[in-house]
Amino acid sequence: MEIKVLGTGCSTCMALYNNVVKAVEELGLDTKVEKIEDMMEIMQFNVLRTPALVIDGKVVSSGAKLPVDKIKELLTK
Repeated sequence: MEIKVLGTGCSTCMALYNNVVKAVEELGLDTKVEKIEDMMEIMQFNVLRTPALVIDGKVVSSGAKLPVDKIKELLTK
């Protein structure tokens, strides 16, 4: 599984990243969470609002700081 958090480093982006890391740990997943801050790379995902969560190349959330429980739901789909 490939997980990316897209964001420019704002507090909301960092909060989403931290929640994703926590969700991965709680689920016991053996995967790395990558934080993408480069705008050129973020633009490749056609994301208009950050933070965004990308799972296996698909944007599953944009513009929201998701709670850990919601992230866990997305990761176990």
